[in-house]
Amino acid sequence: GKGLFTDKLIKKDEIVVEYKGEIVTWAECEKRANNDGGGYAFYITKKHCIDAFPTKDALGRYANDARGLARVEGIRNNSKYDVRSKRCYIVATRNIKAGEEILVHYGQAYWNVYRAELKKEASDAKKKKSKAKK
Repeated sequence: GKGLFTDKLIKKDEIVVEYKGEIVTWAECEKRANNDGGGYAFYITKKHCIDAFPTKDALGRYANDARGLARVEGIRNNSKYDVRSKRCYIVATRNIKAGEEILVHYGQAYWNVYRAELKKEASDAKKKKSKAKK
C-alpha cells in the first residue's frame, strides 16, 4: 500500500484524521466489494458504513495495519479507530513523530476475510493451471 505519514508531531489521544468516504449500507459495501475489490469500507451500523474506495483524496483510507498478514519486529500500530456520532476518526494511541507512518488495526475480521480471499485466489489459479495442462 501507499501508507499515510505525518509531517508533524501528533500527540497521544489527538485525532490524526477523519475516515471519510461515501455513506452507504453494509449491503452496498458487500456488493461493491464483489464488483471492484473494495477494501476501504468501515462498518458502523448495517445502514451506515463509510466507503472510502471511491474517495481517493480521503487520507484515512491510506493508513495501514502494522499487524498485516505477518508481523514485522519493531513495528506496531500507533493509532486506533474511534467512532463518534456515526463518524470515524483515527486517533493516536501514543505520540507519533513527524515522518512516521500512521498504523491502525483493521480488526481480526478484516484479516480473516483477506486470508480467505488469498486462499481462494490460489486455489483458482491452481485449477486454471491444471486445466491448461490437459
